[in-house]
Order: sequence, then C-alpha cells, then structure tokens
Amino acid sequence: MSLILKDLTVSAGKRPLLEIPELVLPAAGFVGIIGPNGAGKSTLLKALAGVVSHGGTKTLDGAWPDAGRIAFLPQDFTVSAAMSVADCVLLGRREHLGWRVTGHDRAEVRRVLSMLDLTPLSDARMDRLSGGQQQRVLLAQRLLRDPRLLILDEPTSALDLHHQLEVLSLLKTLSGGMLVIAALHDLTLAGRFAEQLVLIEGGRVHATDSPERILTGGTLDPVYAIRCEVFRDRDSNPVVVAHPAQGARAGSLER
Repeated sequence: MSLILKDLTVSAGKRPLLEIPELVLPAAGFVGIIGPNGAGKSTLLKALAGVVSHGGTKTLDGAWPDAGRIAFLPQDFTVSAAMSVADCVLLGRREHLGWRVTGHDRAEVRRVLSMLDLTPLSDARMDRLSGGQQQRVLLAQRLLRDPRLLILDEPTSALDLHHQLEVLSLLKTLSGGMLVIAALHDLTLAGRFAEQLVLIEGGRVHATDSPERILTGGTLDPVYAIRCEVFRDRDSNPVVVAHPAQGARAGSLER
C-alpha cells in the first residue's frame, strides 16, 4: 500500500499555494520534504494533517487514518503553561483518557520520555524548559499517540547537534512501523536519514526520488539558486555544501 495524493490543492483566496496533481509515497518509512523558504513545505504538511482546507484526495492504506492515528508537530511549538513535562506528554492521549489516569497511561508516558532522553525532566515545568527541550517533549507527546502517520515540520530546528542525531535516528527506527513525513532545511541531515525526498518549489513537486538522486547540483542548484558541492561522508551519505550562485557556472562538484 502507499500514500497517494491526487489533485491536491491549497489556496489563499484566489492565490494557489499548493498544486500537486499526483504524489505517491511509501506506506511506511522516513520521507523528507525539502525546498526553499516559501516553497509550500509547511502547507503540504498542514494539508496532510488536515489543519488547512484543501482540494483533491489523499489515501493511505486505501483510505485515510482516523484523526487519532495522525500526529502533527508544527513549526511553532512554544508552550507557556506551568504543567509538568509528564502531564504535557500525557495530553497526547487526551482522546482516550477517562475520569482518571491509569497506571498503563503513566507507564506509556515514561516509555516515550525514555526514548527521547527526557526522563530526568519528567517533573520539570514546561515553561522553564529551553526551546530544544520543549521540542523533544512535544515530539514525545505525539509519539504517545502511537500514530500511523507522523507529520513533523522542522523537528530538529531547536536541537543541538547531539539531539538532532538522536531524534532523527529514533524517527528512522520508528518509521519501520509507521510513515514519518518531515520537512527538513538541513539537506545533509535529510540525505542521511530520509529514504525518499520530495523537493517542493513554488507549491509544486519539482522532484521526488532517493537522496542520492535528489541531492545533486543539477537538481538543487536551480531550485535553491545556489551552486553546491556534494561530498560523501564515511558512510557514503551525501553531504551538501552550498555556495552563492552569482558568477558561478552551473552544476555541482562531486567528491
């Protein structure tokens, strides 16, 4: 089975923001959405999450998951409430909570906190955490939903290098049993962790393929208005280094 979008459109008044005649993605795995600022990445994620009106159809496993099986973490995530980290994560299961919180509920909270190295912060107040800590807590909250489809808009934007690798490694592991779709600005991280990339330009899909085929100068340079060099790290993952396009010849330098 696959995730299939057909004639997906989003508009602001008469101005089209997103026009995707067809896009087919795997039913599970880690898909990275890339593209320059304003290309339509966030709009696509919001349409998938059902938080903006859109035309067209979308199916996953032949239908579309119930809202309770979709977890969406937007780019703006600041929490100013004085609730504890554990209680904030517990809200991820709010649709299923009864009059009291069960031992199983608390055990599940502890499990996802441990996954994201957040156990020592369990009793800390959300409004006293750093932006990166809050981002990991809110990701834990989404994971508590046991989603079929996990949609993330810049999930590592506030994280240090250690936690970027930790979170993306976790997401890649979890994507064996769910579909993870994440917008990522860092092309090197996208190439290292995503199994498929979707390059968005001007509200349309410019290209979709494996990182090895997308992360090339021929594909990236005209979309980002850059001249890039593509190297390989010790595990043969692509490493993208961008240079200004002005006065440079087209294409990339491959190492």
